[in-house]
Amino acid sequence: MQVQDVTKIYMMGIGGIAMGTLASMLTEKGYQVVGSDQNLYPPMSTHLECLGISVSQGYRAENLALHAPDIVIVGNVIRRDNPEARVILENGLPYLSMPEAIARFFLSDHESIVVAGTHGKSTTSSLLAWVLTHAGMSPSAFIGAFVNNWQASYRLGSGRYMVIEGDEYDTAFFDKGPKFLHYRPQIGVITSIEYDHADIFPNFEAILEAFEKFVALIPPNGYLVVNADDPHGLTLSRRCRGRVVTYGVSNRADWRLLEADYLPGAVRFKCLNPFSGIPEEILSRLPGRHNLGNTLAALAVAAIVGLNRRQFQEAVMEFQGVKRRQDVLGEVSGVLVIDDFAHHPTAVQETLRALHLFYPDRRLIAAFEPRTNSSRRSVFQSAYAAAFDDADCICIKEPPGLESIPEAERLNTRQLVGEIAKRGKAAYFFQSTEDLSEFLKGYCAPGDLVVCMSNGSFDGLPRNLLQSLK
Repeated sequence: MQVQDVTKIYMMGIGGIAMGTLASMLTEKGYQVVGSDQNLYPPMSTHLECLGISVSQGYRAENLALHAPDIVIVGNVIRRDNPEARVILENGLPYLSMPEAIARFFLSDHESIVVAGTHGKSTTSSLLAWVLTHAGMSPSAFIGAFVNNWQASYRLGSGRYMVIEGDEYDTAFFDKGPKFLHYRPQIGVITSIEYDHADIFPNFEAILEAFEKFVALIPPNGYLVVNADDPHGLTLSRRCRGRVVTYGVSNRADWRLLEADYLPGAVRFKCLNPFSGIPEEILSRLPGRHNLGNTLAALAVAAIVGLNRRQFQEAVMEFQGVKRRQDVLGEVSGVLVIDDFAHHPTAVQETLRALHLFYPDRRLIAAFEPRTNSSRRSVFQSAYAAAFDDADCICIKEPPGLESIPEAERLNTRQLVGEIAKRGKAAYFFQSTEDLSEFLKGYCAPGDLVVCMSNGSFDGLPRNLLQSLK
């Protein structure tokens, strides 16, 4: 079915950040969008409601007959035995995966800049899209998080480029390859490569193979921007047919970090511009060493598309960050509450290190819920023990859904708390979010910073804590 023949689109699993973002883009482009999901929560639920998108609660076979769509877009949360999936398979209804739909409906009008990597994808792609927007280049963007400058996770522009956050997770039940293989990168970015998604990648070699396929998509006249401090990304870059541009601390980096000053509330750094050979100084409000790398990656891409240091600097200082990425929710009674998406051990470690440097006078309390398929597994048991060293108090909540993982493969959260305590930290285990919330209400004191880390809603803990502190 051709795009011009489509009027009404049905989206299965519409409430996920990526599917909800695509639904918003298609609605803005003039398509009639409806969908279904099981567990919707803010901010996506309220966002879809504001757009007037009708969402059926729960998956039922009759939903498709009721709406009679021209085409169905299937989210990767949908399994083959889903009642709606059975309908499309048994009746031959036209369907696409979410990445296929992005390519089909949007990429014919744009050259894509795809930001991939285990860490930093959302922040780097958001910052880059904002920089291009601020410079008047009118990019389109598809981001896996809400960009605070837009209060949205996407942008439809008229310019040459489309910035896409490229996820290595599988595409759909009928396509087990990574999503980013559908995005036709003219410029690709790899921020880092680590083992993750243990539920679909049996080992690290499988992860490397996925990124190798991504690199192979870049055409001879394209670019690969890669972290020179990541040995795996650097190795894969040798197989790129296009031009490779590197960034990082390493002496082999093209955009080489020369010095960095981590200040309360800001980071000032100097890096070598490979085009001019002159050191560039940049001031940023994004905290932490990991965000310095994200900023360097965005700077390298900005230079490729023709922007100068002044344009980049002005945009960076007006960048308001990304929701759920060191997202400051507010301060009540002297207690600052931050919401963050960190779940991989490296992300947890870098987030806490960044906050420790950014707020040096505050006691740092980390509340953590390991709820991804990988973080609930024992594969990260020892790595998590060392990830919380920059926090003063660590609160670990038992994750939901452990029963779906074989007992021998489960993360032992009680053992983890004991391992953290052996490192000289105050560490506590909680069976429920309610127990954790009650503890924090009594424990927190003026001057504290509480960072809540989960890739889910954490049962509303961050905002509920703010409310209870009042």
